[in-house]
Amino acid sequence: MSSVRIENVTKKFGKVLAVKDLSLDIKEGEFMVFLGPSGCGKTTILRIVGGLETPTKGRVYFGDKDVTNFRPKDRNIAMVFQSYSLYPHLTAYHNIAFPLRITGKKKETIKKRVMETAELLGIKDLLHKKPRELSGGQSQRVAVGRAIVREPTLFLFDEPLSNLDAKLRVQMRAELAHLHNELKITSVYVTHDQIEAMTLGQRIAVLKDGVLQQVGKPMEVYENPKNAFVASFLGSPAMNLLEGKKFSFLSSYGKDNLVGIRPSDISIVKSGIETALDAAEVIGNEIILYLKLGDNIITVKTKSLKPSQLKPGTKFYIKFNKEKIYLFNVDTGERVMSR
Repeated sequence: MSSVRIENVTKKFGKVLAVKDLSLDIKEGEFMVFLGPSGCGKTTILRIVGGLETPTKGRVYFGDKDVTNFRPKDRNIAMVFQSYSLYPHLTAYHNIAFPLRITGKKKETIKKRVMETAELLGIKDLLHKKPRELSGGQSQRVAVGRAIVREPTLFLFDEPLSNLDAKLRVQMRAELAHLHNELKITSVYVTHDQIEAMTLGQRIAVLKDGVLQQVGKPMEVYENPKNAFVASFLGSPAMNLLEGKKFSFLSSYGKDNLVGIRPSDISIVKSGIETALDAAEVIGNEIILYLKLGDNIITVKTKSLKPSQLKPGTKFYIKFNKEKIYLFNVDTGERVMSR
């Protein structure tokens, strides 16, 4: 295992600034998740840590060792990508064994390590199959097995579950969490999926436009976002953000503020702020309402409404939980007061 220190890293591709002056310490044995939308720089950072890209400025350390100019093969890392990149002519056994074979390990050692890895991943009965005979989830397990078998000091995951269907993603999230608990290997995981970030990450680092916005434990970041971007990116559905000056009932919060409130902190009441239903989504026992409020569409998470109440145009009266309101500067987006 190894800790990772990213120190004042900037990366430019021509005139495009992909990462700007990013510094971050990843603890030994930690599962760190980089979270953000497409183009935020999270994969670029992962590639810099892995040695696939060289920073324009800044340094990368594994423990106390400066690895900024080390080649990937000299970093003792293992990478798992969105594409499984399995060799189609090799069985699962030989795909997993490949990293050991090219480093000259003995056959007995290779067999022992492959079988131990297959046992850990529950894929012993798949070892004789070739990639074309495997499902997406099985292929991903083999790809993870190929990474594990090397016994690296650092795992790098680049959106490894995005090609799987929803049910398999849930299953693989649980398996990756279990693997980390078993192996305790420092892991850096890139995703745009907040559910993956919240369930897998011991800490999450939220990025936007190449700039680190906030780092912390998932629930700490969720409950205490530093700015409007972080607040709106975490949460499903996203936090509602309304300009205080546009609504009289929000005027007490200041004309220069964005008022933020999560969909679960808005109640449907008999009398209150009038809205009209634009659309609704029924998800199990929860209902997501999209309500017209002036020129805005706000989301409300609720339960126990009748189908007859979910017709577009239906009036709903809502009430904000004042103790759950967040305020952000309307120009900078920065948090201006505690909840």
